[in-house]
Amino acid sequence: MRRRAGQATVELVGVLPLCVAIALGAGQLLAAGAVHELAGTSAQAGAMAILQGGDPERAARDAVPGWARGHMKVDVAGRRIRVRLRPVALVPGVSGALASEAVADAGPRP
Repeated sequence: MRRRAGQATVELVGVLPLCVAIALGAGQLLAAGAVHELAGTSAQAGAMAILQGGDPERAARDAVPGWARGHMKVDVAGRRIRVRLRPVALVPGVSGALASEAVADAGPRP
């Protein structure tokens, strides 16, 4: 029995990296879900700005929190706005693959 005294500690040290990897992966997926919602909201805000005669790119950027503005690309083509947003990278190299893109259209000219 004396030889088993440190077994739990050794098992914890062995499993801890796996637990950290799972937590980082789950956090990265949550971040990807958040930017998916933000991209849609941002594109809709840009389309509404077009309808109201405002600046669609500025409206799209103002619709997201400050941390996301550096991770977004806004393209305005006529009455259509396209927003591409990358999540914060918790896992290196995954941010680009989990980027979300949303498109909103202000409809035909009245």
